[in-house]
Amino acid sequence: MKGCEECPKSEDVWLEAARLMPADQAKAVIAQAARQLPSSVRIWIKAADLETELKAKKRVFRKALEHIPNSVRLWKQAVELENEEDARIMLSRAVECCPTSVELWLALARLETYDNARKVLNKARENIPTDRQIWITAAKLEEANGNNHMVDKIVDRALNSLRANMVEVNRDLWIKDAEDCEKSGSIVTCQAIIRAVISVGIEEEDRKHTWLEDAESCATHSAVECARAIYAFALAEFPSKKSIWLRAAYFEKSHGSRESLEALLQRAVAHCPKAEVLWLMGAKSKWMAGDVPAARSILALAFQANPNSEEIWLAAVKLESENNEYERARRLLQKARASAPTARVMMKSVKLEWCLGEIQNSKTLLVEAVRHYSDFPKLWMMKGQIEEQQGEKEAAREAYNQGLKKCPKAIPLWLLLSRLEEKNGQLIKARSILEKARLKNPQVPDL
Repeated sequence: MKGCEECPKSEDVWLEAARLMPADQAKAVIAQAARQLPSSVRIWIKAADLETELKAKKRVFRKALEHIPNSVRLWKQAVELENEEDARIMLSRAVECCPTSVELWLALARLETYDNARKVLNKARENIPTDRQIWITAAKLEEANGNNHMVDKIVDRALNSLRANMVEVNRDLWIKDAEDCEKSGSIVTCQAIIRAVISVGIEEEDRKHTWLEDAESCATHSAVECARAIYAFALAEFPSKKSIWLRAAYFEKSHGSRESLEALLQRAVAHCPKAEVLWLMGAKSKWMAGDVPAARSILALAFQANPNSEEIWLAAVKLESENNEYERARRLLQKARASAPTARVMMKSVKLEWCLGEIQNSKTLLVEAVRHYSDFPKLWMMKGQIEEQQGEKEAAREAYNQGLKKCPKAIPLWLLLSRLEEKNGQLIKARSILEKARLKNPQVPDL
Protein backbone atom coordinates (compact mmCIF):
# COMPACT_ATOMS: atom_id res chain seq x y z
CA MET A 1 0.00 0.00 0.00
CA LYS A 2 3.00 2.25 0.65
CA GLY A 3 4.13 1.47 -2.89
CA CYS A 4 0.75 2.55 -4.26
CA GLU A 5 1.11 5.91 -2.47
CA GLU A 6 4.66 6.43 -3.75
CA CYS A 7 4.07 5.17 -7.30
CA PRO A 8 0.39 5.79 -8.02
CA LYS A 9 0.96 5.40 -11.77
CA SER A 10 2.49 1.89 -11.56
CA GLU A 11 0.04 -0.73 -12.79
CA ASP A 12 2.18 -3.59 -11.38
CA VAL A 13 2.27 -2.22 -7.82
CA TRP A 14 -1.54 -1.78 -7.72
CA LEU A 15 -2.10 -5.30 -9.09
CA GLU A 16 0.33 -6.80 -6.58
CA ALA A 17 -1.33 -4.94 -3.71
CA ALA A 18 -4.75 -6.24 -4.80
CA ARG A 19 -3.37 -9.80 -5.06
CA LEU A 20 -2.19 -9.73 -1.44
CA MET A 21 -5.44 -8.37 -0.02
CA PRO A 22 -8.47 -10.40 1.11
CA ALA A 23 -11.23 -10.22 -1.54
CA ASP A 24 -13.41 -7.40 -0.09
CA GLN A 25 -10.39 -5.09 0.51
CA ALA A 26 -8.92 -6.00 -2.88
CA LYS A 27 -12.00 -4.49 -4.53
CA ALA A 28 -11.39 -1.17 -2.78
CA VAL A 29 -7.71 -1.18 -3.82
CA ILE A 30 -8.58 -1.89 -7.47
CA ALA A 31 -11.26 0.83 -7.41
CA GLN A 32 -8.59 3.30 -6.30
CA ALA A 33 -6.24 1.96 -8.99
CA ALA A 34 -8.90 2.49 -11.68
CA ARG A 35 -9.29 6.11 -10.58
CA GLN A 36 -5.52 6.62 -10.82
CA LEU A 37 -5.05 4.66 -14.09
CA PRO A 38 -8.38 4.75 -15.96
CA SER A 39 -6.74 3.56 -19.20
CA SER A 40 -5.11 0.39 -17.83
CA VAL A 41 -6.72 -2.68 -19.42
CA ARG A 42 -5.17 -5.07 -16.88
CA ILE A 43 -6.60 -3.18 -13.92
CA TRP A 44 -10.14 -3.18 -15.35
CA ILE A 45 -9.89 -6.92 -16.11
CA LYS A 46 -8.70 -7.54 -12.54
CA ALA A 47 -11.67 -5.49 -11.27
CA ALA A 48 -14.07 -7.66 -13.28
CA ASP A 49 -12.38 -10.84 -11.98
CA LEU A 50 -12.91 -9.74 -8.38
CA GLU A 51 -16.68 -9.44 -8.92
CA THR A 52 -18.61 -12.63 -8.24
CA GLU A 53 -21.95 -11.72 -9.83
CA LEU A 54 -22.39 -11.67 -13.60
CA LYS A 55 -24.28 -8.40 -13.49
CA ALA A 56 -21.45 -6.68 -11.60
CA LYS A 57 -18.84 -8.06 -14.01
CA LYS A 58 -20.80 -6.65 -16.98
CA ARG A 59 -21.03 -3.27 -15.22
CA VAL A 60 -17.24 -3.17 -14.74
CA PHE A 61 -16.60 -3.96 -18.40
CA ARG A 62 -19.06 -1.34 -19.64
CA LYS A 63 -17.35 1.27 -17.45
CA ALA A 64 -13.94 0.11 -18.66
CA LEU A 65 -15.02 0.48 -22.32
CA GLU A 66 -16.15 4.07 -21.65
CA HIS A 67 -12.54 4.81 -20.70
CA ILE A 68 -10.76 2.57 -23.25
CA PRO A 69 -13.10 2.08 -26.22
CA ASN A 70 -10.31 0.85 -28.52
CA SER A 71 -9.21 -2.17 -26.42
CA VAL A 72 -9.95 -5.38 -28.35
CA ARG A 73 -9.24 -7.48 -25.27
CA LEU A 74 -11.88 -5.66 -23.20
CA TRP A 75 -14.49 -5.92 -25.95
CA LYS A 76 -13.85 -9.65 -26.32
CA GLN A 77 -14.17 -10.34 -22.61
CA ALA A 78 -17.25 -8.14 -22.32
CA VAL A 79 -18.96 -9.82 -25.28
CA GLU A 80 -18.30 -13.29 -23.83
CA LEU A 81 -20.55 -12.46 -20.84
CA GLU A 82 -23.53 -11.41 -22.97
CA ASN A 83 -26.32 -13.46 -24.53
CA GLU A 84 -26.42 -13.72 -28.33
CA GLU A 85 -28.64 -10.69 -29.02
CA ASP A 86 -26.72 -8.34 -26.69
CA ALA A 87 -23.41 -9.72 -27.94
CA ARG A 88 -24.42 -8.78 -31.49
CA ILE A 89 -25.30 -5.22 -30.44
CA MET A 90 -22.02 -4.91 -28.52
CA LEU A 91 -19.97 -6.26 -31.40
CA SER A 92 -21.46 -3.79 -33.88
CA ARG A 93 -20.24 -1.05 -31.51
CA ALA A 94 -16.90 -2.85 -31.02
CA VAL A 95 -16.05 -2.90 -34.73
CA GLU A 96 -16.72 0.84 -34.89
CA CYS A 97 -14.26 1.42 -32.05
CA CYS A 98 -11.67 -1.15 -33.24
CA PRO A 99 -12.11 -1.26 -37.02
CA THR A 100 -8.78 -3.09 -37.54
CA SER A 101 -9.58 -6.10 -35.34
CA VAL A 102 -10.24 -9.08 -37.61
CA GLU A 103 -11.46 -11.18 -34.66
CA LEU A 104 -14.23 -8.75 -33.73
CA TRP A 105 -15.46 -8.47 -37.33
CA LEU A 106 -15.53 -12.25 -37.73
CA ALA A 107 -17.31 -12.70 -34.39
CA LEU A 108 -19.96 -10.20 -35.48
CA ALA A 109 -20.40 -11.90 -38.87
CA ARG A 110 -20.94 -15.23 -37.09
CA LEU A 111 -23.86 -13.81 -35.09
CA GLU A 112 -25.57 -12.05 -38.02
CA THR A 113 -28.10 -13.39 -40.52
CA TYR A 114 -26.76 -14.39 -43.94
CA ASP A 115 -27.48 -11.03 -45.63
CA ASN A 116 -26.16 -8.95 -42.75
CA ALA A 117 -23.10 -11.18 -42.40
CA ARG A 118 -22.24 -10.47 -46.05
CA LYS A 119 -22.49 -6.73 -45.39
CA VAL A 120 -20.36 -7.04 -42.24
CA LEU A 121 -17.64 -8.94 -44.11
CA ASN A 122 -17.65 -6.44 -46.97
CA LYS A 123 -17.18 -3.63 -44.44
CA ALA A 124 -14.44 -5.61 -42.73
CA ARG A 125 -12.62 -5.99 -46.04
CA GLU A 126 -12.78 -2.24 -46.64
CA ASN A 127 -11.26 -1.61 -43.21
CA ILE A 128 -8.66 -4.41 -43.33
CA PRO A 129 -7.81 -5.09 -46.98
CA THR A 130 -4.72 -7.16 -46.09
CA ASP A 131 -6.30 -9.99 -44.09
CA ARG A 132 -7.05 -13.35 -45.71
CA GLN A 133 -9.25 -14.68 -42.89
CA ILE A 134 -12.06 -12.25 -43.80
CA TRP A 135 -12.10 -13.58 -47.38
CA ILE A 136 -12.03 -17.18 -46.20
CA THR A 137 -14.94 -16.51 -43.81
CA ALA A 138 -16.87 -14.98 -46.72
CA ALA A 139 -16.27 -18.12 -48.80
CA LYS A 140 -17.39 -20.35 -45.90
CA LEU A 141 -20.50 -18.19 -45.46
CA GLU A 142 -21.51 -18.69 -49.11
CA GLU A 143 -20.87 -22.43 -48.86
CA ALA A 144 -22.95 -22.70 -45.67
CA ASN A 145 -25.82 -21.08 -47.56
CA GLY A 146 -25.55 -23.40 -50.53
CA ASN A 147 -23.92 -20.92 -52.96
CA ASN A 148 -21.07 -23.24 -53.89
CA HIS A 149 -20.58 -21.55 -57.28
CA MET A 150 -19.53 -18.36 -55.44
CA VAL A 151 -16.79 -19.99 -53.39
CA ASP A 152 -14.17 -20.28 -56.17
CA LYS A 153 -14.87 -16.70 -57.27
CA ILE A 154 -14.37 -15.38 -53.74
CA VAL A 155 -11.10 -17.27 -53.24
CA ASP A 156 -9.75 -16.02 -56.60
CA ARG A 157 -10.78 -12.46 -55.78
CA ALA A 158 -9.12 -12.83 -52.38
CA LEU A 159 -5.76 -13.69 -53.94
CA ASN A 160 -6.01 -10.85 -56.49
CA SER A 161 -7.04 -8.33 -53.85
CA LEU A 162 -4.30 -9.35 -51.39
CA ARG A 163 -1.67 -9.15 -54.12
CA ALA A 164 -2.98 -5.71 -55.11
CA ASN A 165 -2.50 -4.68 -51.46
CA MET A 166 1.11 -5.91 -51.58
CA VAL A 167 0.41 -8.95 -49.37
CA GLU A 168 2.60 -11.94 -50.24
CA VAL A 169 0.51 -15.09 -50.80
CA ASN A 170 2.13 -17.64 -48.48
CA ARG A 171 1.23 -21.03 -49.92
CA ASP A 172 1.86 -23.02 -46.72
CA LEU A 173 -0.36 -20.72 -44.65
CA TRP A 174 -3.18 -21.03 -47.16
CA ILE A 175 -2.88 -24.83 -47.24
CA LYS A 176 -3.07 -24.76 -43.43
CA ASP A 177 -6.22 -22.59 -43.77
CA ALA A 178 -7.67 -25.15 -46.18
CA GLU A 179 -7.05 -27.88 -43.58
CA ASP A 180 -8.80 -25.76 -40.94
CA CYS A 181 -11.76 -25.23 -43.31
CA GLU A 182 -12.03 -28.99 -43.76
CA LYS A 183 -11.96 -29.56 -39.99
CA SER A 184 -14.80 -27.08 -39.58
CA GLY A 185 -16.80 -28.86 -42.30
CA SER A 186 -16.38 -26.34 -45.16
CA ILE A 187 -15.31 -28.87 -47.78
CA VAL A 188 -16.03 -26.76 -50.90
CA THR A 189 -14.01 -23.85 -49.49
CA CYS A 190 -11.09 -26.09 -48.59
CA GLN A 191 -11.02 -27.52 -52.14
CA ALA A 192 -11.29 -24.06 -53.70
CA ILE A 193 -8.35 -22.80 -51.62
CA ILE A 194 -6.23 -25.79 -52.64
CA ARG A 195 -6.98 -25.24 -56.34
CA ALA A 196 -6.16 -21.54 -56.06
CA VAL A 197 -2.83 -21.72 -54.19
CA ILE A 198 -1.36 -25.11 -55.05
CA SER A 199 0.70 -23.76 -57.97
CA VAL A 200 1.80 -20.52 -56.30
CA GLY A 201 5.55 -20.02 -56.40
CA ILE A 202 6.46 -23.49 -57.67
CA GLU A 203 8.89 -24.09 -60.53
CA GLU A 204 7.47 -25.93 -63.52
CA GLU A 205 9.77 -28.96 -63.06
CA ASP A 206 9.11 -29.29 -59.30
CA ARG A 207 5.32 -29.36 -59.58
CA LYS A 208 4.63 -33.09 -59.55
CA HIS A 209 7.08 -33.83 -56.76
CA THR A 210 5.90 -30.93 -54.56
CA TRP A 211 2.21 -31.72 -55.04
CA LEU A 212 2.66 -35.36 -54.05
CA GLU A 213 4.49 -34.22 -50.92
CA ASP A 214 1.70 -31.72 -50.14
CA ALA A 215 -0.93 -34.45 -50.52
CA GLU A 216 1.03 -36.77 -48.20
CA SER A 217 1.38 -34.02 -45.62
CA CYS A 218 -2.38 -33.22 -45.71
CA ALA A 219 -3.17 -36.92 -45.33
CA THR A 220 -0.93 -37.12 -42.23
CA HIS A 221 -2.80 -34.12 -40.77
CA SER A 222 -6.06 -36.10 -41.40
CA ALA A 223 -7.10 -33.49 -43.97
CA VAL A 224 -8.48 -36.07 -46.40
CA GLU A 225 -10.47 -33.67 -48.60
CA CYS A 226 -7.45 -31.36 -49.01
CA ALA A 227 -5.29 -34.28 -50.09
CA ARG A 228 -8.02 -35.44 -52.47
CA ALA A 229 -8.22 -31.96 -54.00
CA ILE A 230 -4.43 -31.90 -54.48
CA TYR A 231 -4.47 -35.29 -56.24
CA ALA A 232 -7.38 -34.16 -58.43
CA PHE A 233 -5.48 -31.03 -59.43
CA ALA A 234 -2.24 -32.94 -60.09
CA LEU A 235 -4.10 -35.49 -62.22
CA ALA A 236 -5.76 -32.74 -64.24
CA GLU A 237 -2.29 -31.31 -64.94
CA PHE A 238 -0.56 -34.67 -65.54
CA PRO A 239 -3.27 -37.06 -66.72
CA SER A 240 -0.82 -39.58 -68.19
CA LYS A 241 1.46 -39.93 -65.14
CA LYS A 242 1.04 -43.46 -63.81
CA SER A 243 2.86 -42.63 -60.55
CA ILE A 244 0.29 -39.95 -59.58
CA TRP A 245 -2.66 -42.23 -60.41
CA LEU A 246 -1.09 -44.93 -58.26
CA ARG A 247 -0.52 -42.64 -55.30
CA ALA A 248 -4.07 -41.31 -55.62
CA ALA A 249 -5.39 -44.89 -55.79
CA TYR A 250 -3.49 -45.96 -52.66
CA PHE A 251 -4.81 -42.83 -50.96
CA GLU A 252 -8.42 -43.69 -51.85
CA LYS A 253 -7.82 -47.25 -50.71
CA SER A 254 -6.74 -46.03 -47.26
CA HIS A 255 -9.05 -43.04 -46.82
CA GLY A 256 -11.88 -43.30 -49.35
CA SER A 257 -14.72 -45.70 -50.02
CA ARG A 258 -14.69 -48.67 -52.38
CA GLU A 259 -16.81 -46.65 -54.83
CA SER A 260 -14.40 -43.69 -54.83
CA LEU A 261 -11.45 -46.04 -55.40
CA GLU A 262 -13.15 -47.84 -58.29
CA ALA A 263 -14.25 -44.57 -59.92
CA LEU A 264 -10.68 -43.26 -59.71
CA LEU A 265 -9.21 -46.48 -61.14
CA GLN A 266 -11.68 -46.37 -64.01
CA ARG A 267 -10.41 -42.92 -64.95
CA ALA A 268 -6.83 -44.05 -64.38
CA VAL A 269 -6.91 -46.93 -66.86
CA ALA A 270 -8.55 -44.69 -69.44
CA HIS A 271 -5.51 -42.39 -69.24
CA CYS A 272 -2.82 -45.05 -68.63
CA PRO A 273 -4.04 -48.25 -70.31
CA LYS A 274 -0.53 -49.73 -70.21
CA ALA A 275 -0.24 -49.52 -66.41
CA GLU A 276 -1.00 -53.14 -65.42
CA VAL A 277 -1.02 -52.40 -61.72
CA LEU A 278 -3.99 -49.99 -62.09
CA TRP A 279 -6.05 -52.63 -63.91
CA LEU A 280 -5.15 -55.22 -61.26
CA MET A 281 -6.15 -52.92 -58.39
CA GLY A 282 -9.52 -52.33 -60.05
CA ALA A 283 -10.13 -56.03 -60.58
CA LYS A 284 -9.07 -56.86 -57.03
CA SER A 285 -11.39 -54.23 -55.56
CA LYS A 286 -14.37 -55.73 -57.45
CA TRP A 287 -13.36 -59.25 -56.48
CA MET A 288 -12.98 -58.36 -52.79
CA ALA A 289 -16.49 -56.91 -52.91
CA GLY A 290 -17.71 -60.27 -54.21
CA ASP A 291 -18.40 -59.05 -57.76
CA VAL A 292 -16.51 -61.72 -59.71
CA PRO A 293 -18.14 -61.00 -63.13
CA ALA A 294 -17.11 -57.32 -62.88
CA ALA A 295 -13.55 -58.33 -61.94
CA ARG A 296 -13.53 -60.66 -64.93
CA SER A 297 -14.65 -57.94 -67.31
CA ILE A 298 -12.00 -55.51 -65.99
CA LEU A 299 -9.33 -58.14 -66.64
CA ALA A 300 -10.77 -58.75 -70.10
CA LEU A 301 -10.33 -55.04 -70.90
CA ALA A 302 -6.85 -55.18 -69.38
CA PHE A 303 -5.97 -58.00 -71.79
CA GLN A 304 -7.00 -55.85 -74.74
CA ALA A 305 -4.67 -53.09 -73.60
CA ASN A 306 -1.78 -55.39 -72.52
CA PRO A 307 -2.03 -58.61 -74.53
CA ASN A 308 1.33 -60.00 -73.35
CA SER A 309 1.24 -59.09 -69.69
CA GLU A 310 2.23 -61.96 -67.41
CA GLU A 311 0.78 -60.14 -64.37
CA ILE A 312 -2.67 -59.81 -65.94
CA TRP A 313 -2.74 -63.44 -67.13
CA LEU A 314 -1.80 -64.68 -63.68
CA ALA A 315 -4.33 -62.39 -61.97
CA ALA A 316 -7.07 -63.77 -64.22
CA VAL A 317 -5.97 -67.34 -63.46
CA LYS A 318 -5.95 -66.63 -59.71
CA LEU A 319 -9.44 -65.12 -59.89
CA GLU A 320 -10.83 -68.21 -61.64
CA SER A 321 -9.03 -70.83 -59.57
CA GLU A 322 -9.91 -69.18 -56.23
CA ASN A 323 -13.55 -69.16 -57.32
CA ASN A 324 -13.29 -72.87 -58.20
CA GLU A 325 -13.63 -72.22 -61.95
CA TYR A 326 -10.80 -74.64 -62.73
CA GLU A 327 -11.72 -75.22 -66.36
CA ARG A 328 -11.65 -71.49 -67.03
CA ALA A 329 -8.30 -71.18 -65.28
CA ARG A 330 -6.97 -74.03 -67.41
CA ARG A 331 -8.09 -72.41 -70.63
CA LEU A 332 -6.57 -69.09 -69.58
CA LEU A 333 -3.23 -70.73 -68.83
CA GLN A 334 -3.33 -72.47 -72.17
CA LYS A 335 -3.82 -69.12 -73.91
CA ALA A 336 -1.13 -67.53 -71.75
CA ARG A 337 1.37 -70.23 -72.72
CA ALA A 338 0.59 -69.49 -76.34
CA SER A 339 0.71 -65.69 -76.21
CA ALA A 340 2.85 -64.72 -73.20
CA PRO A 341 4.91 -67.75 -72.19
CA THR A 342 7.07 -67.03 -69.11
CA ALA A 343 8.54 -69.15 -66.35
CA ARG A 344 5.83 -68.06 -63.92
CA VAL A 345 3.05 -68.88 -66.38
CA MET A 346 4.56 -72.36 -66.84
CA MET A 347 4.91 -72.79 -63.08
CA LYS A 348 1.25 -71.84 -62.45
CA SER A 349 0.14 -74.21 -65.22
CA VAL A 350 2.04 -77.10 -63.66
CA LYS A 351 0.76 -76.22 -60.20
CA LEU A 352 -2.87 -76.12 -61.30
CA GLU A 353 -2.67 -79.53 -63.00
CA TRP A 354 -0.84 -80.96 -59.98
CA CYS A 355 -3.45 -79.60 -57.52
CA LEU A 356 -6.24 -81.02 -59.67
CA GLY A 357 -4.51 -84.42 -59.52
CA GLU A 358 -3.65 -84.46 -63.25
CA ILE A 359 -0.11 -85.69 -62.59
CA GLN A 360 0.54 -86.80 -66.18
CA ASN A 361 -0.41 -83.39 -67.54
CA SER A 362 1.80 -81.62 -65.06
CA LYS A 363 4.75 -83.87 -65.93
CA THR A 364 4.31 -83.20 -69.64
CA LEU A 365 4.21 -79.45 -68.97
CA LEU A 366 7.32 -79.69 -66.78
CA VAL A 367 9.35 -81.33 -69.52
CA GLU A 368 8.62 -78.39 -71.80
CA ALA A 369 9.06 -75.85 -68.98
CA VAL A 370 12.53 -76.94 -67.88
CA ARG A 371 13.63 -77.04 -71.50
CA HIS A 372 12.78 -73.34 -71.94
CA TYR A 373 13.40 -72.03 -68.42
CA SER A 374 16.12 -74.21 -67.00
CA ASP A 375 17.37 -71.44 -64.69
CA PHE A 376 14.02 -71.11 -62.84
CA PRO A 377 14.58 -73.24 -59.70
CA LYS A 378 10.89 -73.64 -58.76
CA LEU A 379 10.28 -75.74 -61.89
CA TRP A 380 13.01 -78.22 -60.87
CA MET A 381 11.67 -78.30 -57.31
CA MET A 382 8.18 -79.15 -58.54
CA LYS A 383 9.56 -81.78 -60.92
CA GLY A 384 11.42 -83.50 -58.07
CA GLN A 385 8.48 -83.24 -55.64
CA ILE A 386 6.03 -84.76 -58.13
CA GLU A 387 8.43 -87.70 -58.73
CA GLU A 388 8.87 -88.13 -54.97
CA GLN A 389 5.10 -88.11 -54.48
CA GLN A 390 4.82 -90.93 -56.98
CA GLY A 391 7.59 -92.88 -55.24
CA GLU A 392 10.08 -92.40 -58.12
CA LYS A 393 13.10 -91.69 -55.91
CA GLU A 394 15.66 -92.06 -58.65
CA ALA A 395 13.82 -89.69 -61.01
CA ALA A 396 13.39 -87.18 -58.14
CA ARG A 397 17.12 -87.32 -57.34
CA GLU A 398 17.88 -86.81 -61.03
CA ALA A 399 15.53 -83.76 -61.20
CA TYR A 400 17.08 -82.12 -58.13
CA ASN A 401 20.61 -82.73 -59.36
CA GLN A 402 19.88 -81.33 -62.81
CA GLY A 403 18.26 -78.31 -61.20
CA LEU A 404 21.32 -77.70 -59.02
CA LYS A 405 23.60 -77.72 -62.04
CA LYS A 406 21.54 -74.89 -63.51
CA CYS A 407 20.72 -73.08 -60.23
CA PRO A 408 23.50 -73.69 -57.66
CA LYS A 409 22.26 -70.71 -55.61
CA ALA A 410 18.76 -72.18 -55.06
CA ILE A 411 18.88 -73.10 -51.36
CA PRO A 412 15.47 -74.92 -51.26
CA LEU A 413 16.73 -77.27 -54.00
CA TRP A 414 19.77 -78.27 -51.91
CA LEU A 415 17.51 -78.85 -48.89
CA LEU A 416 15.04 -80.97 -50.89
CA LEU A 417 17.84 -83.18 -52.23
CA SER A 418 19.46 -83.63 -48.82
CA ARG A 419 16.07 -84.49 -47.22
CA LEU A 420 15.38 -87.02 -49.98
CA GLU A 421 18.64 -88.83 -49.07
CA GLU A 422 17.84 -88.53 -45.37
CA LYS A 423 14.42 -90.18 -45.89
CA ASN A 424 16.17 -93.03 -47.70
CA GLY A 425 18.48 -93.53 -44.69
CA GLN A 426 21.52 -92.19 -46.60
CA LEU A 427 22.70 -89.88 -43.81
CA ILE A 428 26.29 -89.61 -44.98
CA LYS A 429 25.13 -88.67 -48.45
CA ALA A 430 22.66 -86.15 -47.07
CA ARG A 431 25.41 -84.55 -45.00
CA SER A 432 27.80 -84.33 -47.92
CA ILE A 433 25.11 -82.62 -50.05
CA LEU A 434 24.73 -79.96 -47.35
CA GLU A 435 28.53 -79.57 -47.12
CA LYS A 436 28.68 -79.03 -50.87
CA ALA A 437 25.81 -76.54 -50.66
CA ARG A 438 27.67 -74.64 -47.97
CA LEU A 439 30.78 -74.38 -50.05
CA LYS A 440 28.82 -72.87 -52.93
CA ASN A 441 26.68 -70.63 -50.67
CA PRO A 442 28.86 -69.76 -47.68
CA GLN A 443 26.64 -66.96 -46.31
CA VAL A 444 23.38 -68.88 -45.79
CA PRO A 445 22.41 -69.64 -42.17
CA ASP A 446 19.70 -72.11 -43.25
CA LEU A 447 22.28 -74.49 -44.71
